[in-house]
Amino acid sequence: MWGMAPSTSLRLSDEERIDWLRLIRAENVGPRTFRTLIRHYGSAGSALRALPELASRGGARRPVRIPPREEAERELIALRSLDLHLVALGEPEYPPALANIDDAPPLISSRGNPAGLARPMVAIVGSRNASAAGAKMAGRLARDLGQAGFVIVSGLARGIDAAAHRASISSGTIAVLAGGQDRIYPAEHADLLEAILVEGAALSEMPLGWEPRARDFPRRNRLISGLALGLIVVEAARRSGSLITVRFALEQGREVFAVPGSPLDPRAEGTNGLLKQGATLVTEASDVISVLEPILGGKIEAPPEAAPPPVDPEILLDTAARTRVFSLLGPTPVALDDLVRLAEAPPAVVRTVLLELELAGRVERHGNGSISLV
Repeated sequence: MWGMAPSTSLRLSDEERIDWLRLIRAENVGPRTFRTLIRHYGSAGSALRALPELASRGGARRPVRIPPREEAERELIALRSLDLHLVALGEPEYPPALANIDDAPPLISSRGNPAGLARPMVAIVGSRNASAAGAKMAGRLARDLGQAGFVIVSGLARGIDAAAHRASISSGTIAVLAGGQDRIYPAEHADLLEAILVEGAALSEMPLGWEPRARDFPRRNRLISGLALGLIVVEAARRSGSLITVRFALEQGREVFAVPGSPLDPRAEGTNGLLKQGATLVTEASDVISVLEPILGGKIEAPPEAAPPPVDPEILLDTAARTRVFSLLGPTPVALDDLVRLAEAPPAVVRTVLLELELAGRVERHGNGSISLV
């Protein structure tokens, strides 16, 4: 169960899941200690019975705290009431790449669409105080990698993380949380997380009710890199959490990519430094794909596009929205995503206006997906 490639045949009973919860929540028991205890004693229940004597022999001055069974039962009930799944290392639903890192969490809570957790992932991280160019680059990479079949992983933070998540909502993105599943940080990203959960998922190793502390973010970062085949850093200062994630990625044997930035911008000092140290330079998604496809053994299958939901005919008759779309078109090509955003119109309205203009021979579509008025 605990070899180089963890088994996917494990299936815990509720009794065993409660024992696992109590053991990983016990004082001074982290993922590596948990693994050692299971290997030595064969089960979480046996390890729990041995803990007090082990701690005493080690010189503990007071009894080690082990959560009572009732506490673990309440946590499991609360998780299920929120439609959260508590997945154990070795169970089929556990993300395969994460299972192979040295300190993989024995239990992770997951909510959303679990399908993406089995697909190849790429992590995108960077500055919370991102530049407009950095956020746009993160979004472009996330969108293009998502269209190529990769799931995008990030930490739900402001700046680069949020841009990467937003651009890959439709193709699938994973938000890794530093706190409990009911303690979203930052709070203003609660709506973003709800959008992510339609096609993607949120993961956490922390208990419900856990408010994230400064020390919890590096702990979360090892999961971001551990889930992914490769890590892209878009913007990072010389001392930043993104570079901590890079260190984890290198320890885990992941590929590291960096987007170059202006030597005059402090937000690019870290990424430019990574390039000097041998990180793969990235200016477009193909730079990442060309490195990762040989690792995967060939091209990956992009997920089938879901059929768009039926559109209310009344929306298509929104004259003001249609006028805004038309006014934004001109001889200079504009990307469809930018057109939707600038028009502040439903995508269905934008697509309908463009279809009408195209049938009238009044618009031209360009190779990069942009549109201009003839």
